[in-house]
Amino acid sequence: MGDRLQPVLAGVVTAVVGFASSFTVVLAGLRAVGASETQAASGLLTVSVAAGICATWLGLRHRMPIAIAWSTPGAALLVATGPVPGGWPAAVGAFALCGLLIVAAGLFPALGRAVAAIPAPVAAAMLAGVLLPLCTAPVRALVEVPTLAAPVIVTWLVLHRFARRWAVPAALVVAALAIVLTTSGVGVGVADLRPVVSPTVPTFTLPAMVGLALPLFLVTMAAQNVPGTAVLRGYGYRPPLAPALRATGLASALGAATGGHAVNLAAITAALAAGPDAHPDPDRRWIASVTAGIGLALLGLGAGAATTLVLLSPPVLIEAVAGLALLGALAGALTSALAAPSPAADPQSREAAVVTFVVTASGVSLLGVGGAFWGLLAGWSLLLLFRRRTPPPTVTPAPPAPPEETTGAAGSGAGTPAAGGQVTRR
Repeated sequence: MGDRLQPVLAGVVTAVVGFASSFTVVLAGLRAVGASETQAASGLLTVSVAAGICATWLGLRHRMPIAIAWSTPGAALLVATGPVPGGWPAAVGAFALCGLLIVAAGLFPALGRAVAAIPAPVAAAMLAGVLLPLCTAPVRALVEVPTLAAPVIVTWLVLHRFARRWAVPAALVVAALAIVLTTSGVGVGVADLRPVVSPTVPTFTLPAMVGLALPLFLVTMAAQNVPGTAVLRGYGYRPPLAPALRATGLASALGAATGGHAVNLAAITAALAAGPDAHPDPDRRWIASVTAGIGLALLGLGAGAATTLVLLSPPVLIEAVAGLALLGALAGALTSALAAPSPAADPQSREAAVVTFVVTASGVSLLGVGGAFWGLLAGWSLLLLFRRRTPPPTVTPAPPAPPEETTGAAGSGAGTPAAGGQVTRR
């Protein structure tokens, strides 16, 4: 019985950790690009159910622990981008286009190779620049609402040391208790806690397509689908990447109308379902990912309650919880951007990565296009400029070696065949 329950319990843990550790990021991102309270709750419900359906289908179809999640870095990108020209309908159109691009990556391998051709330091620096504003929220919360933020941060620190996977969910629980104890809940009715679906007719604008859809696609591919594939391969699986891209891309495109931004292969929680803790037998671990998918879809039914919790709290407090959840991702992105295997051999890549990071983190918006696009463009352009101007290395001939001198009882040259004598063996 315990052997049968192990993957089920692992799937439940995967769903709970995945939902609780980053749903605040999703809500913050959707609100940042113009969603109302109802539309943000609808978006959270949509990505939860879409990810659950994809995880269940792919796990049953391929008998692999293919965990699916919403794009947490993509949601952080929404926070960094802010309102786009055309408002929420234009953002919905960008979500739909991102989903279609993911489908195209699954249909045409050349598009996937084009994404992979983006220099890794530049792509990682763009992700780090996107994550930085949210990751500074805990510091701001500690200054603005110290009595609420301090217990949250202390809880996260303690559990991060002893039970890392539960650090963010526990911090969220502490934040929820603090909110309940310090607010009266006036104006919150039962209807606010029910699941809600709010459709929006998408519009397509060039600034939203360039400044939101394209960066969202790149971040989702580079920070979720590629690492998610690597996690599965690390545990000995050969994941069906093309079918997974087609399924998640189609779910993203269809879910855009109700506020879903993107779903993809899980990267952060993938190891919970694919590792040996899920089951000793690798052929049984798919049960964990299917259970996680079902659990995530059920948790999505609480999107209304989650949104109400966010609305009752100071915005910076929920952003602080989201920032704590993303600190690990920020550390990984900065490491990939700046700590290349041989930094001295390619200093241009590091300088281009720094430029990408600075421009993206600045949050600058030009021609209605957000900083993520301009950061990527600046870093890539600088890298191309450096490589074009850097002359090819010249090989300097080595100076002739000086005559070898030996000292010893046999005299100069004694004991070396080059001197014409015989080697003396003792």
